[in-house]
Amino acid sequence: MLQNLNYPLDFKFKITTLSSDFNITDRNGNYVAYVRQKMFKLKEDVIVFSDESRTKELFRIKANQWIDFNASYAITDQKTGKQFGNLSRRGMRSLWKSQYDIADGNGQTKYQINEDNGWIKVLDGIVGEIPLIGMLSGYFLNPSYTVRDNAGNAYFRLKKMPSLFGRKFQLARLTDIADEDETLVVLSFLMMVLLERERG
Repeated sequence: MLQNLNYPLDFKFKITTLSSDFNITDRNGNYVAYVRQKMFKLKEDVIVFSDESRTKELFRIKANQWIDFNASYAITDQKTGKQFGNLSRRGMRSLWKSQYDIADGNGQTKYQINEDNGWIKVLDGIVGEIPLIGMLSGYFLNPSYTVRDNAGNAYFRLKKMPSLFGRKFQLARLTDIADEDETLVVLSFLMMVLLERERG
């Protein structure tokens, strides 16, 4: 499990690699994880390392199918070999506002990730087509996503931070949560960020 996390956590993508690699650091700049998305795979395959040296694998996230419209993503603990949980995108309901379900290792849905404002994605798509101005959309069109439990209680909020290439995201914890669930949510968010960046 990911332990002693000091929020907010910063997700920062590297622009010097072809793959979608990014660092996760805490508020003190300490490493939480290094995330590497394997390239040229028909099915998503993401490895979560302890740091950028990539010597210690913590988790693996793999898609169950190569078409990701209704794909789900199994999160496996590399230490125990057990499936830790699962992230799945809601198909048709995701066309307007992105929505994902987070399930535990037993397949029970415990949390949902919801995009807070669908209009931001629409405006970003429109403005992004305008020459020169579109390049700057990452500075003022920044979506946010909130995790809630089945009762509607909010636990986390992820926000895209102003940046030219959509490189930075910040995750804030809104209230306390069990350690195992905290790890599950953070891992689900990192997978969601990769998926949302691919969608633009």
